[in-house]
Amino acid sequence: MTHYTTSQVAKLVGLHPNTIRRYEEWKLIPKPERAANGYRIFTDYHVQLIRLARVAFQIEILQSGLRRKMWTVIRALAADDFDLAKQELTDYQLVVDGEMANAHESITIVEALIHGTTVTTPETLTRSETAEYLGVTIDALRNWELNGLLTVKRSANGYRMYNEEDLKRLKIIRTLRGANYSLEAILRLLLSLDQQRVPSIKEVLDTPKPDADLIAVCDQLLTSLKKAKENAEIVQAKIAQLKTYYQKAKEKESL
Repeated sequence: MTHYTTSQVAKLVGLHPNTIRRYEEWKLIPKPERAANGYRIFTDYHVQLIRLARVAFQIEILQSGLRRKMWTVIRALAADDFDLAKQELTDYQLVVDGEMANAHESITIVEALIHGTTVTTPETLTRSETAEYLGVTIDALRNWELNGLLTVKRSANGYRMYNEEDLKRLKIIRTLRGANYSLEAILRLLLSLDQQRVPSIKEVLDTPKPDADLIAVCDQLLTSLKKAKENAEIVQAKIAQLKTYYQKAKEKESL
C-alpha cells in the first residue's frame, strides 16, 4: 500500500496542506496513522475520499439540508460505514428530485399568476392583513420590500396599503421563495416583468449576472440542482469502488 505525507496528499488533490488537516478535523477522512516522527501517514483511500468529497461539495446547495446530508455521506465513508453512506445518498437524491419538482411547479404557478386577470381580494389591505392573507410573516414582507422586490404606497395616515397588483406580485414572490429561488433571481424576474421583457420565466430565474458566483449565491437553482444530482450519481458509483478497495486493503493488512 502506498503511503503519503500531508504535503504529498495536498499536491495530489490540489489543496493546501492545512485543508487536508481540516478534512481530518471535520471527520471527512479516516484519522491517519502516525509515523515514529509524528508525521501523518495517508493512504490511497484518503486520497480517493478527498477527491470524492470535492465532487460532493462542488455545488453549494443549502435548502432542505442537502449540504448537511452530503456531509453525512462523506463522514460515513470516512468511518467505513458504506451502508449508511448509500442510504444517506439515496435520501439526498430524493430531496434533490423534490426540490427540482418544486422549482418547476413554482414556475408553472407563476406563469399562471402573470397571465391571470385579477387577484380576488379586498380593495386594499394593511401590512398585517396582507401577511395573514398570504400566510407569511410581517418580517418577510418587510424583508422583500427592503430588498427592492416591491414598493408599497402609503395611505394618508402613513400606513402601508397593499392593492391588488401588490398582492399579485407578493404571490409571485412567495411562490418562488417557497421553491428556494434567491431574492436576486426573483428581483431579476420582477424587473423583467415591469419592463415587459420576459421571453422565458425559467431562463430569467436561472441566469444570474455574468459576474455572479454560482457556488456562493446558488442563483441558478435548477442548474445547480441538476449538477448536484449528477455529482450524487458520481458519488454513488464511487461508493462501491471504495468499499471494494477498503476490503482488499484490510485483507492485505491481515496477511
